[in-house]
Amino acid sequence: MATTNEGSKPEWVDMEPEEIEDLVVELKEEGYSSSEIGMKLRDQYAIPDVREITGKKVSEILEEKDKAPTVPEDLRNLIEKAQDLREHMNKNPNDTSSKRGLQVTESKIRNLADYYKREGKLPEDWKYRPEEAELLLSE
Repeated sequence: MATTNEGSKPEWVDMEPEEIEDLVVELKEEGYSSSEIGMKLRDQYAIPDVREITGKKVSEILEEKDKAPTVPEDLRNLIEKAQDLREHMNKNPNDTSSKRGLQVTESKIRNLADYYKREGKLPEDWKYRPEEAELLLSE
């Protein structure tokens, strides 16, 4: 590979760092998540690593441009998983392994939320409530 340090780019990448940042914002406005943006840049634009070229992660670029989601992507995915498990449990109340899976998933949500509160990415009064999960996911 033709790259060795941060801020350099492979010779096949024709875009400048500023153009890549604009493309990241454009893809976010189209409704893609941070990980989907990274995959789209890799697969369709031949940009192997945004951080390698721009010196910033996709999420950092979105934060700078005030396009970052209110709930971090990994937390959002866990909330979505918990919501799916709750729906499954409503249809299948005797499924004990899914009940345990839901307990583990909600524990992960609480632990990750505590981390994001410490890091300042979530407000201190943020709390996961299963009954409000659908509202969080609609943002």
